[in-house]
Amino acid sequence: MLDGAAALGFALLPQLAVVRPGTGGTPDGVTVALLSLVTALPLAVRRLWPVPVFAVVLTGSCAALAAGLGPAVFLAAAYALYMVATTRRQQLGRSAVLVGGASAAGAALLTVTGGSNYQGGTQAVQLLFGLLVLGTTWAAGAAVRERRESLRRTIEQAAEQAKVEERMRIARDIHDVVTHSVGLIAIKAGVANHVVATHPEEAREALTVIEEVSRRALRDMRATLKVLRREHGDEQRDLQPVRGLADLPLLVRTAEAAGVGVELRTDQAEEPPDGVALAAFRIVQEALTNVVKHAAPTRCLVRVTARAGLMTIDVTDEGPGPGHRATVPGGGMGLVGMKERVAAHGGTLTAGPRPGAAGFHVLATLPY
Repeated sequence: MLDGAAALGFALLPQLAVVRPGTGGTPDGVTVALLSLVTALPLAVRRLWPVPVFAVVLTGSCAALAAGLGPAVFLAAAYALYMVATTRRQQLGRSAVLVGGASAAGAALLTVTGGSNYQGGTQAVQLLFGLLVLGTTWAAGAAVRERRESLRRTIEQAAEQAKVEERMRIARDIHDVVTHSVGLIAIKAGVANHVVATHPEEAREALTVIEEVSRRALRDMRATLKVLRREHGDEQRDLQPVRGLADLPLLVRTAEAAGVGVELRTDQAEEPPDGVALAAFRIVQEALTNVVKHAAPTRCLVRVTARAGLMTIDVTDEGPGPGHRATVPGGGMGLVGMKERVAAHGGTLTAGPRPGAAGFHVLATLPY
């Protein structure tokens, strides 16, 4: 619609810019109308065929200039050229330099010859004026095209970065669920295997814990994988609250079932955002998993505070008993996952053996 309105305006423009008598002759009304239509009507479809429209309009503008309509007809060609400059993605740098140089030369010549009043100028000066208009339009269109390309590249890079971060988040969630649950299952399976003949009650208790933990792990894994397989309309299905501080007692019960005595202290003066609460839950989960894997049976203190826009997670264990060996060997990705979660929220993490005492200490801060 805008191009159609512009085409009507450019169709009337040459009739207002006809050279007056005494300056080379006045074209008749039929010639003016015909040339006006040739230079203006194609502009209505310039978005569909930019290059052919520009070629037709430029040819008509040159013919109109030769007929004495004045350099104003080049405004229609400039209008068509702008679409070419903003939509062509081929190598146009050399052409832009040539057009820009010719435009600068034309502007200088026009200034020297004093052709600002084109009624007394020659057709050569008028042609240079048209070239100046086209060159300026080309430069503006090329600048807009480059800016659009830069914005497009920025958006694509941001989208790719978002995909990478989402994959890392899912990987961390899967790692937390697998290591926490499978580690406890391995421990309890070992206990059941050793006492099944002599203490069947303890073996039955261990199998009960294995059943509970495995079911919970399956639910968590299913919830995580649904994010990858979500289809249109699934956003309203199976909506569950995000894990947070209210779920910490569940981690305590699971760790106690694996032989770790946990004391949980929470001081929540305000409600943190869901993302921070989830990160705190996962950090406590991973810390307790490490205690179960490397120090059980032992005792552990978990302190979580949320005050003045700062979440603090402090997990300290007393270390394994004399002669104790790691129940589940291997690992190392747990601390990496905690560091990534803390870094995502601009926090800090300190993890290592307790100075001057047995045990391990994890301290994380998450500002919000």
